[in-house]
Amino acid sequence: MGLLDDYKNLFSLDGKIALVAGGAGGIGIAICEGLAAQGATVLVCSRKEENTKAVAEKIVAAGGKAYGYGLDIVDLGATAEFVEQRAKEFGNIDIMVNCVGMQIENPAEEYREEDWDTLFDVNLKSGFFLSQAVAKVQIRNNSGGKHIHLSSVRSQLGLRRGFIAYCTTKGGMNLMVKQLATEWAKYNITVNAIAPTFIRTEQVAKYLNDPEFYQGLVGRIPLGRVGEPEDISGMAMYLAAPASDFVTGQIIFADGGVTASQ
Repeated sequence: MGLLDDYKNLFSLDGKIALVAGGAGGIGIAICEGLAAQGATVLVCSRKEENTKAVAEKIVAAGGKAYGYGLDIVDLGATAEFVEQRAKEFGNIDIMVNCVGMQIENPAEEYREEDWDTLFDVNLKSGFFLSQAVAKVQIRNNSGGKHIHLSSVRSQLGLRRGFIAYCTTKGGMNLMVKQLATEWAKYNITVNAIAPTFIRTEQVAKYLNDPEFYQGLVGRIPLGRVGEPEDISGMAMYLAAPASDFVTGQIIFADGGVTASQ
């Protein structure tokens, strides 16, 4: 093995087991494919098992390794049991990616308690307890690990419409990431977040298909476009790889320059 091979291996995920929650969504699919391309065995997780199996089958057909599972991470007990089962089956979980998230829009003065609670359960609480379950496995195995959460530019910037619960949960996620990174560094577990602007997926199609909203959005992005799922997949591949072993507690804004200019 030569000098250049050592650098190539900084981005290799050969032999790694990666659990991707929300892996059947637009961003999640790209992340699953990217991790598999680097050699990881990917456990694709989402509420609808048939969707995850379709993602896994596509990866396998392309020469990668992947399995699809139904998992609702809001069910904390089921999540903890699932993580233990997969760790027993595969020996460890080296990489955890949390792509789960949702938005319920309403003006702040009209926001309902039940919607607030739903967003906190989905966007923040479930992500922590998924991380906790995976960390327990990694600490027990003394293996170290990589935890990657999907945050948002809305963790730092408000929006002139009904995003109060979404922005608040993503802001909380950012500090959660920093705290977990601080606590788990002694176990060689790194915890980071990717904070995109709008990414072209089905989840935000109603916003991007609104010409007035779209033009206003793109007009504020220095690179002059919204993000694509591959933009986020590339960042996840880096944060999952040995190349990022000295990076932890960071919120990386993959936003075309929005947070650099506002």
